[in-house]
Amino acid sequence: LTFLKTKIVRGFVMKKYLAKRVFYMALTLFLVATITFFLMKLMPGTPYSNQEKMTPEQIQIMNQQYGLDKPVWMQYLMYLGGMLHGDMGTSFQFSNQPVSYLIATRIGASAQLGIQAMIFGVFFGIILGSIAAINRNTWVDTLVTVLSIIGKSVPNFVLAVLLQYYIALKLGILPIADWGGFSYTILPTIALGVGPLAETARFIRTGMVDVLNSDYIELARAKGLSKFQIVYHHALRNSLIPLITLIGPYTVSLMTGSMVIENIFSIPGIGEQFVKSITTNDYPTIMGVTMLFSAGLVAVILLTDIIYGIIDPRIRLAGNED
Repeated sequence: LTFLKTKIVRGFVMKKYLAKRVFYMALTLFLVATITFFLMKLMPGTPYSNQEKMTPEQIQIMNQQYGLDKPVWMQYLMYLGGMLHGDMGTSFQFSNQPVSYLIATRIGASAQLGIQAMIFGVFFGIILGSIAAINRNTWVDTLVTVLSIIGKSVPNFVLAVLLQYYIALKLGILPIADWGGFSYTILPTIALGVGPLAETARFIRTGMVDVLNSDYIELARAKGLSKFQIVYHHALRNSLIPLITLIGPYTVSLMTGSMVIENIFSIPGIGEQFVKSITTNDYPTIMGVTMLFSAGLVAVILLTDIIYGIIDPRIRLAGNED
């Protein structure tokens, strides 16, 4: 009976914890949509600024077609209503196509590039961070730390240009730009992946140093476990837990497109589309891409909270006390 009561209480606490997180998620998306909409309306120019040949009569017809002749508050309510029904509106500049269709046709390239960059960064970041922790306070540790600082400090667009010049142009090993086979993705993957690599190496190095100084690691050594067993089965696994917080938002950011990198390498992704929509004041496209990124980010944060709540029940209790 006591066991059953405990299960019921835990289930109630978990449901309450999830309900609060979902509410915060919905509230965040609402605030993002509201703030972005009104900030977008403050942008200088109109969707027709680049179409000088349009007559005032044609502009009036276009405003009526897209609802831009209505008061701002009414446009806001119309936009929220459309979002609730999954309608992101129609692009002003991209052949009058639905924004959802434009995003669907371009998200593949951005997602592929983002996933590859994240895998590259996390994999090599874990290796470098582990090597630095195992050889802490040596020249190896110093070298990895310096490389991590450089990787975090150098903007990815600077690295992209350097990779294009030396590897693609000078050596001719890889394509300089465009979007084709896997070889076209290598340079932009490296340019995007260096940031996650540096962050991952820093997180792993810090976490593993703390773990290696723990009492249970000393006990593992006393039991005669090999260095590999201690590092892989104990130190590394426990050091990966804080990395969950980093990987989620980073992955969403990369998957939804890096604006500068996609333009440098001529990749037909969401980032390139977002840049063009800003320069042409394409309001629906701007809002659609912004909401896509925001929804992905809050979803990942919710998933991270759930994972942490499962790993450590104290987090659920603390969250319910807020």
